Amino acid sequence: MTTVPVPANWPATEEQARAVQDALRARVVLDEPGPPPGTGHVTGVDVAYDDERDAVAAAAVVLDAATLDVVAEATAVGRISFPYVPGLLAFREIPTVLVALKALTRPPGLVVCDGHGLAHPRRFGLAGHLSVLTGLPTIGVAKNPFTFTYEDPDSRRGSASPLLAGDEEVGRALRTRDGVKPIFVSVGHRVSLDNACAHTLALTPAHRLPETTRRADALCRRALQEATTRRAPTSR
Repeated sequence: MTTVPVPANWPATEEQARAVQDALRARVVLDEPGPPPGTGHVTGVDVAYDDERDAVAAAAVVLDAATLDVVAEATAVGRISFPYVPGLLAFREIPTVLVALKALTRPPGLVVCDGHGLAHPRRFGLAGHLSVLTGLPTIGVAKNPFTFTYEDPDSRRGSASPLLAGDEEVGRALRTRDGVKPIFVSVGHRVSLDNACAHTLALTPAHRLPETTRRADALCRRALQEATTRRAPTSR
């Protein structure tokens, strides 16, 4: 586990953060298909917070895309680097996620974020932000649709419907289990939306959420608990 300081010159205000989003969003690539599902590696990233202790933990878990076996994992713990502001959550998460990714001993391949890519009010959620900074193909898979609208997909696994901002398709509502609430897939960078949905289905053989997200979520929660337990004062 690596301890991460808040980076120098990190945005401190909403205005500064939005300016960074605007600059980086211009670098998003949307005309690449991305790696085929079931090949190479696929990596889940997720974070957990303890606001009272000013702590955030990130985890990156690399899976073999064909078998979904874990082949590498890494964690990082740091200070919370930005206040909670809807639409700017990447600025709370990016520093520790980048360090966790860098600590991996295997190439990450496609990265799956527990969050949004284009399905973001400024079209630049965590998945896009992380991908532009790393150059890695990245998708966002979220539990809720943010502020966007969608028609409920057919009840069968694999059914999907557009996630819409007005007439613009910013992602898809995707049913990963028969009769279970859909999840919301959007492109981050260097992956097509069709491919992002195909990857998501390949990563959900038994559960609503991708195995990448499930593994990373468990690991970052464990890392946060271990870190905050070490920091807690001992009783006398």
